[in-house]
Amino acid sequence: MHRFVLPYLWPIITGLLLAALLLFAFPERLPNPFQQTPPASVETQPSLVSTSSEQPANRPPPEIRQAEPLTRNQGPASYSNAVNQAAPAVVNIYSSRIVERDQHPLMSDPFFQQFFSGDDATTHQRMLSSLGSGVIVSQDGYVLTNHHVISGADQIQVALRDGRETLAEVVGTDPESDLAVLRIDLDNLPVIELTNSEDVAVGDVALAIGNPFGVGQTVTMGIISATGRSHLGLNAYEDFIQTDAAINPGNSGGALVNPDGALVGINTAIFSRSGGSQGIGFAIPANLAHSILNELVTQGRVIRGWLGIEAQALSRELAASFGLRTPQGVIVAGVVNEGPAAKAGLQPGDVLLSIDGQAILDARATMSDIASIPPGTSLPLTIVRSGERMEMTLEVGERPVPDNATLSERQSGS
Repeated sequence: MHRFVLPYLWPIITGLLLAALLLFAFPERLPNPFQQTPPASVETQPSLVSTSSEQPANRPPPEIRQAEPLTRNQGPASYSNAVNQAAPAVVNIYSSRIVERDQHPLMSDPFFQQFFSGDDATTHQRMLSSLGSGVIVSQDGYVLTNHHVISGADQIQVALRDGRETLAEVVGTDPESDLAVLRIDLDNLPVIELTNSEDVAVGDVALAIGNPFGVGQTVTMGIISATGRSHLGLNAYEDFIQTDAAINPGNSGGALVNPDGALVGINTAIFSRSGGSQGIGFAIPANLAHSILNELVTQGRVIRGWLGIEAQALSRELAASFGLRTPQGVIVAGVVNEGPAAKAGLQPGDVLLSIDGQAILDARATMSDIASIPPGTSLPLTIVRSGERMEMTLEVGERPVPDNATLSERQSGS
């Protein structure tokens, strides 16, 4: 078999050797598989995408709006001047009250009481104490603090930064704003300055001064995180300044001040899941605190306007059921007997659209606006009843003081 194949292999082998010799002698003749030849028409067709740095011909450069350079004022390296200005006017408040200890029901029976001595019979009473802070706002000795700091207290003791201590009397309290005014009788009192809280802006530096956990006067720093906070469920009337300055139990009633040491607000509450500061604290603005201070000192109470209704927010579904295109206004869910609304003829189920020509967009904001109206003022109302728009006039009454003010649950400072 090899004898028949061998004559045919020699020509093949010889051809392969000759081809290899030619390629070795002339390598430039070998084609490059990675070289791409552009089509002949590429020079006559315009390019859709240009990667060069040159601008396309006959086109102006784009107009880019250049922002002005930021201007920043250099902040102080220390806030000790502000602290020295404000801290002496911030006081520690220690309140105490006597409560009845739980006892066995038989102890109330005179027959069994004869078997116990007089001392044993009175051991069911015990003393509860709490701590907080306050701010001296006048040389007359008036001190602003929170209502919940001194609520139910039988004795209130105030300790100044200079070491002086004295008992305080309660001038007045306003549970619905959680403010209270105390008075102390001491000479040469340090007084804090009040700023216009309307000028407070988000981003301003803020210092919180108080007595957290009873460790003593402490200063923390942060910024104003927000203003006009409401719908938090803390008070009936809410217009809080929010800050991330650390506020802890014991800070309630203390001062929130600006870098000049002026009072911005009264620290009131914190939002916390652990009970400690999580960077969300709330203060009552200085303007509101000042207004309530004046009313409590001059009148002994805060006088607010009152309609005598229970209002419910109007959802889109409810608005549609009343034939309204937009959820504007509030539903009168209840009417207080012999109250201003009842005397004017308002009924449960009415939709209150506007008061004194002002459309109602937010129920809580409207309640705050009504509170600022003097009692006795006549207000025109626009309502919808049974699908018909009606006009009526209501005489504003004075909001009654709650007998037992029940403040909403909060993570407060004391």
